[in-house]
Amino acid sequence: MAAQDFVIIEDNALICANTAAGLFAERARDAAIRKGLFTVALSGGSTPRPMHRRLAEEPFFSNIPWDKTHIFWVDERCVPENDPASNYGAARKDFIDRLPIPKTHIHPMPVNMPPEKGASCYQREMMDFFGTGPDKTPIFDLILLGIGTDGHTASLFPGHRALHEGKKLISAVKGGMPNVNRLSMTYPILNQAEEIVILAFGTEKAVIIEALLEKKQRGLPALEIQPKSGKLIWLLDRKAAGLLPKD
Repeated sequence: MAAQDFVIIEDNALICANTAAGLFAERARDAAIRKGLFTVALSGGSTPRPMHRRLAEEPFFSNIPWDKTHIFWVDERCVPENDPASNYGAARKDFIDRLPIPKTHIHPMPVNMPPEKGASCYQREMMDFFGTGPDKTPIFDLILLGIGTDGHTASLFPGHRALHEGKKLISAVKGGMPNVNRLSMTYPILNQAEEIVILAFGTEKAVIIEALLEKKQRGLPALEIQPKSGKLIWLLDRKAAGLLPKD
């Protein structure tokens, strides 16, 4: 692990969801006080969904400045919003539709156009929102990521050309399960975040978590999540952490 890495291990996935929601709320309040707004990028898949549901429940619901919160997405499958594979659609169902948050504060990735065009449009939307010029990368207050059993994170899959992207902040990708076109943030923007939380729960994640945290296998996409000046937190349940050395 790098010097800026922190590992939190909880007894089970439910406690992890509460801890993740607490980190979200803490970061939101801090950013709102310091800057007047809070920017977060969410990931999809099944792992973050319990945390998303907790955000719409007490005590988190009332302790997050939703009127100052802007929600973006790390990655998205190019499917309709009502498709079960849609990250945005799942987030709406799990918590967004229950929040007192302005609609203009929700920034889903565009999936109703060719992927390359969608990637360019989303990058432009982010740059316009953050007010950054062409030579400055937006800095998110918080980015939430998951881990695949193959070591992918966001929609950055092993062997894909997006792993080597040095300029584009959003790439068009195809792969994963389901094997569909996707849009994904790339390392240049992910690693600018002030805080990144990587979530991993369950026994099926234990082998890849050991490989990542013990640096036992090269070339895993998640190994390149290395915040330039921010904090990286690994939030694991005991099953996912089962193969890590015991202190």
